[in-house]
Amino acid sequence: MTVKTCSMIPMLDLKKQIAPIRAEIDAAIEKVIDNTNFILGAEAREFEENAAKYCAVKYAVGVCNGTDAIKLSLLALGIKRGDAVICPSFTYYATAGAIAAIGAIPVFADIDIDTYNIFPESIENILKRNKKYKIKAIIPVHLYGQCADMDGILKIAANFKLKVIEDTAQAFGAEYNGKKAGTIADCGTVSFFPGKNLGAFGDAGMVLTNDKKAADIVRLLSNQGNQERYFHAALGFNNRLDTLQAAVLNVKLKYLDGWNNKRRENALYFDARLKGLALKTPCVAKHTTHIYHQYVLRLNRASAKLVAHLHSKGIDSRVYYPVPLHLQECFKDLGYKKGDFPNSEMAASRTLAIPVYPDLTKDEMEYIVASIKEFIKC
Repeated sequence: MTVKTCSMIPMLDLKKQIAPIRAEIDAAIEKVIDNTNFILGAEAREFEENAAKYCAVKYAVGVCNGTDAIKLSLLALGIKRGDAVICPSFTYYATAGAIAAIGAIPVFADIDIDTYNIFPESIENILKRNKKYKIKAIIPVHLYGQCADMDGILKIAANFKLKVIEDTAQAFGAEYNGKKAGTIADCGTVSFFPGKNLGAFGDAGMVLTNDKKAADIVRLLSNQGNQERYFHAALGFNNRLDTLQAAVLNVKLKYLDGWNNKRRENALYFDARLKGLALKTPCVAKHTTHIYHQYVLRLNRASAKLVAHLHSKGIDSRVYYPVPLHLQECFKDLGYKKGDFPNSEMAASRTLAIPVYPDLTKDEMEYIVASIKEFIKC
């Protein structure tokens, strides 16, 4: 089968996203420049208020990025050096990296092979067998845009008296049984990296919580431990949310639900057009909505050749993530080996993401489908 070529289709086209709201963003940035309040300006507090209202949560504390949002949440909940924290092996490095950054120990768990989210049964098995670590918390990652099984995770956490931090980097705006992702557990952490569904013009992040004490600690630690200028109550960090980034996010937040709905429409189109092929389209669990940060396919074989085929057709496609964390060189001292988490290893070798961003045209989506069919039928 021969597929008509078209121009390059990226994983995300930020120029298309920004163009219709460029004037609003320029005005917001100009306002910050004019008042020169670049650190902890009014826009930063305004964005915290808007995000808290959007998520229906009591406290939203802006920080410098999603990784440090996890670090600060761990510290706010009392996790200390030498404590252990369970997280999925199949996720981006930042989840486990933030744990290690405070001197705690990542303890990896396997995933549900249908949703790619951490598997409660794997968590429970680890806790029942554990004789090595002082496990104090669980970090479920809401991977690709839908929530993990929070009912199951919270039940386990209650039984073992553990804190729970939701890594909501990829699911800001998704819902779980009517609650916004990031508002279900002790804390939720958010990344506003430019490629996220709600992305800044650089690094930015947030901690969501209904716990005033945790929110106060995050705010204190993120601002050099500074309660009053030059008076430091704790050993803090320079992890503040930049005012310019907050100004941009204030504008973009108004459009987030529309963008997420368009991603859902595009995903439904792909679901229908790819049905019946020798691949698995995304599974949406009953308890959660899906905002399709990524639209991920799984093959019955290694995905690398399909990725290469799509690249040859001018279609960006990527594997998120090709090496699970338990097999990463930086975590080799933890003693994990190949075969420890079979679902994570399968996902790493057999999945790939295709473009699903809101500004895809019908012709581009049809071209992506035709290119996949061409490969599958070869």
